[in-house]
Amino acid sequence: MERTRDRYLIHSIVHASKLLDAFQTPGEALRLTDLIERTGFTKATAFRLLYTLEKCGMVERSGEHQYRSNLRCAQRRKYRIGYAAQEHDYLFWRDVSISVARAAEAEGIELIVADNLNGSKAALRNADFFVRERVNLAMEFQADELIAPIISAKYQEAGIPLIAIEIPHPGSTYFGANNYEAGLMGGRYLARWAKQHWGGEVEEVVFLELPRAGSLPRSRLTGMLVGMKEVLREFDNVSVFYINGDGRFGPSLEAVRKHLRERETKKTLVGAINDPSALGALRAFEECGRAWSCAVMSQNASPEGRRELRAPHTRLIGSVAYFAERYGEGLIRLAMSILGHKPVPPAVFVKHQVITPENVNHYYPNDELTAGMAG
Repeated sequence: MERTRDRYLIHSIVHASKLLDAFQTPGEALRLTDLIERTGFTKATAFRLLYTLEKCGMVERSGEHQYRSNLRCAQRRKYRIGYAAQEHDYLFWRDVSISVARAAEAEGIELIVADNLNGSKAALRNADFFVRERVNLAMEFQADELIAPIISAKYQEAGIPLIAIEIPHPGSTYFGANNYEAGLMGGRYLARWAKQHWGGEVEEVVFLELPRAGSLPRSRLTGMLVGMKEVLREFDNVSVFYINGDGRFGPSLEAVRKHLRERETKKTLVGAINDPSALGALRAFEECGRAWSCAVMSQNASPEGRRELRAPHTRLIGSVAYFAERYGEGLIRLAMSILGHKPVPPAVFVKHQVITPENVNHYYPNDELTAGMAG
């Protein structure tokens, strides 16, 4: 089939325009690698364009390895993005929403927010609402894997690109945790703690899961188990229990209470899907006077988890951070790439770090300040 070509188009000017457009704000200084990432050009092409534009006075060097555009940034199109937020009773979800709102405002995006407060029914209604509003892109943050295909189908039929936050949706771009890797980090750390403090003797492992979120979040717990087995070689006689805490404090507290009435073990490692579940499990051990018999590893390192890490003699050994306060910047950057028809990977993973009582103040030195502002 013969390709149609615009014979009047000068491709070198198109490429130069694309490179100049990569400078998104006045005075922004970018490295060659930044420009390559934003444009998709090869290193050689980007360098030649920069060299030429510098000679023409359109670009100048800013420092040894950075460049700045001398042209005024063209008025960027104001996109409308729909953001379906997770309910805010968990501080991790709240922090994600705050960061998204800030990043959207900084980019000049009209952010239309709907709250998935009432679960799957609300999430389905919100998807219909965004379709009626004809948003340019939707960002979905809901925890029910069963309705993910239905939500995706609504957006696909409307021709609206979708970013799925934390829970994969068919046909969408995923943004969030590298769940298995985060679990592996937590499991290894918890097992090393058991090796140091219990001589590696562990009687049972209890996992607090969130079944309705599906298989991907559960891979956090799979990673934890693999990490434990890597460090603790004698694992054949260790009993492993999976308990549904629904990712919430109350159900986790009740479920672990029931488990402890049936078990009298003295050395229990607890792996939790998130901080509310971890804290519910920990309180159950404390209520029956058996806190000394457990060591808990959590996920997310949300404010309530970090508060517990600062408590004297806590048995919360650590929580793997996902840095919810940084989600907004990454999500909006991803959204702009999709709307700009730039190539994006099928999944964008956040960085993780094990937060412990020893390093929590290093990674989150302003917690007390922000807590005071919130109060």
